[in-house]
Amino acid sequence: MAAGTIWKGIIHFGETDIAVKLHSAVREERLQFHLLHEPDKVRLRQQMICAVDKQPVPAEEQLKGFELEEGKYLLIDPEELEEAASENNRVVVVHEFVKNSQIWPLYLNRAYNLEPDNLAKGYAELARSLIALDVAGICTWTMRKRSYFGALQANGGLLRLSTLRYADEVVLPESFNLEKVLLSDKELRIGSELINQLTVPFEPAKFQNEHQAKLRLMIENKSRGEKITVLPPRRLIPTESDQLLQALEASLKKAA
Repeated sequence: MAAGTIWKGIIHFGETDIAVKLHSAVREERLQFHLLHEPDKVRLRQQMICAVDKQPVPAEEQLKGFELEEGKYLLIDPEELEEAASENNRVVVVHEFVKNSQIWPLYLNRAYNLEPDNLAKGYAELARSLIALDVAGICTWTMRKRSYFGALQANGGLLRLSTLRYADEVVLPESFNLEKVLLSDKELRIGSELINQLTVPFEPAKFQNEHQAKLRLMIENKSRGEKITVLPPRRLIPTESDQLLQALEASLKKAA
């Protein structure tokens, strides 16, 4: 079942406008715990406390400030923030199209599904064209007074809009100054063969959230009054470089 409509807008490229409704493309299901006061087991509330007099500060006495240097703040009025906010125009402007393979996964941020609004004309044609050409539309839009940069893609006839991180937000591999390691032909061959033997079609449904499952089981057992046993974590020792070839060969035999 699709999530509720978050936002409505129009995809615009060339002379084409397509009305769409935006839905979240992911559904996070996590157990929620609350902080309680130990003596009376009453739920705690979060408050903003003044660091000087240690007293709660009501909302009408709270200000926003940008720290210029330690302990020195530039005060920002709500009206100034409102003026700096982007104007909502409900238009997703597609500026250009690029091959999907050119979008590095690190740039992908949050994903949304786009549903045609009132059987908008051109929706199916755009989705099919994106799939056939294996391209994504690089676009910009404003939602809830905030500007976004993203990629318009298609999958199974459904349009998907993903927000992209800006270039200065992504840490590139070159920044790590990784040491170049020379590998023998045998090491490369064995490593490649092992990867090939373990390569299968991507089926995410095979994997479940083990942490959430353990939490649910613990809560069920504890609610029935059962004693909870804490097991020590499993610890693995990294393979030494001089033993790596033997370890790869052993893994290859096991996978065969």
